[in-house]
Amino acid sequence: MTTPPTLPIARQRMILAVLLLSSVLIWLDNTILGTALETLADPVHGLGANPAELQWATGSYTLIFAALMFTAGALGDRFGHRTVLATGLALFAASSVWAAYAGDVGQLIAARAAMGVGSALIMPPTMAIVTWTFTGPARAAAIGLFSTSAGIGLAAGPLLAGLLLDHFWWGSVFLVNLPVVAVALAGIAALVPNFRSPTRRPLDPAGLALSVSGLGALAYGLIKAGQVASWTPLDVWAPIVAGMVLLIVFVLVESRSAQPSFDPRLLAERTFGGGNAALGLLFLAMTAVGFYGAFYLQGARGFSPLEAGLANAPAALGVIVGGPLGIRLVRRFTLRPVAVPALVTAALAMGSFALFGLDTPIIWNEIVVSIQGLALGIVIGTVTAALMSTLPLERAGAGSAVTNTVRQTGSVLGIAIGGTIMSIVYSRAMAGSVQDLPPAVADRMRESAELARPTAAALGRPDLAHAADDAFVHALHVGALWVMAFTLVAAAVLAITLSPSGIRSQSASSAADSLPASEQPRRKSVMTSSSAGE
Repeated sequence: MTTPPTLPIARQRMILAVLLLSSVLIWLDNTILGTALETLADPVHGLGANPAELQWATGSYTLIFAALMFTAGALGDRFGHRTVLATGLALFAASSVWAAYAGDVGQLIAARAAMGVGSALIMPPTMAIVTWTFTGPARAAAIGLFSTSAGIGLAAGPLLAGLLLDHFWWGSVFLVNLPVVAVALAGIAALVPNFRSPTRRPLDPAGLALSVSGLGALAYGLIKAGQVASWTPLDVWAPIVAGMVLLIVFVLVESRSAQPSFDPRLLAERTFGGGNAALGLLFLAMTAVGFYGAFYLQGARGFSPLEAGLANAPAALGVIVGGPLGIRLVRRFTLRPVAVPALVTAALAMGSFALFGLDTPIIWNEIVVSIQGLALGIVIGTVTAALMSTLPLERAGAGSAVTNTVRQTGSVLGIAIGGTIMSIVYSRAMAGSVQDLPPAVADRMRESAELARPTAAALGRPDLAHAADDAFVHALHVGALWVMAFTLVAAAVLAITLSPSGIRSQSASSAADSLPASEQPRRKSVMTSSSAGE
């Protein structure tokens, strides 16, 4: 085995810029779709998608993203992280074109699943390449900058989506991915060495099948509960139970494997396991509150897509500021006294939507989302950097896969649980207002506020449209309280699992890792022969 040469600082920075662009692509796409949900639900200008179909349009992407993440880590260790990253970007671009020209909701869901495959091949190699390229404090700073890239994606996505939806058809929001992919691929080919682990983990088809089927069954049952507004039918609780059993079997199988693609034993380490649990809960809450927010501003408040994007821009600015700020604060105060209060602040900001109504001045939305974004930026970058610092270099791909899998699993559950809470509460709140309607019309009114408003207009019943808005706001309030509860649990997990002495130990390790190469232990690593000569 050989040790990779230390790359010039200028090249390291250019590599980081390319990797951040790949990360921006993921966040850009997620926020663009969130802005387009209201349009996709429109039966005239969109696809007339119902809430369950919108959950699957979002959930199919995150489900596949989560389930394939650990496989991407194994592929990177085997074939090289640059190769896997470039393949993921190319697939993401091709499936974006498919999504743009989908003829119905079913095609859109399938295209989004294909985009999830591409994303799963992008994220683990991205974080692994950062870990191979940087050491010590520079590595922590580089990982922290990914919060900034998230903020850029969060800021640009809604604004781009708003501009496009105001002037073009809904499919145009997916085509903005293509120029970003083109620039990223060019940078990867010119700058990024093809790092790969000396230990080639075998592929894991059994684990892949168990994870996909388990997450799929669990998500199906949760989303189905929202459709029927009940938890008791067999086709609701049976898939939920089956999904949980399959996921337990998946963990057992992986934990007994000599070379697992997803190594649950990494989660047994206190900081790594607790930090991932907290991030999983946080991403659950973030995804749920984002799902609510898309319908609150455009549907209930009547904002255009561009106006909604501008209204949420302070959240993105908060994330951009929070990432670098969090790294500086952790260097001074250690992780726990920074991340835990920030997470509690994020929880309270999310929960404050329980106080919002149809006439709430929009300035309160700006204040709340800016505080929320700042807190999230502080937490995500610092905690992720701490998690990656606990892993040996040769486990970078596996550790990145575990971290990203947990985060995306949280996103899957956020879509399923958050959307289902909203659907059930809304349906029950509307029940008293539609008793005098024919059963088919009443069912449509109770399905979603997006379907109820045009139905009420066709019936000449503005009172029903007002009832739908009121029912949605009630559902928003209930959902916001649940989201706050999940985030407070995440803060408690961080407070319990992050010990100040442990973080100091990790910080000392990082400082040692930043010593001159002659004073560091040799880092076992290997690159492809072509990259070694770069």
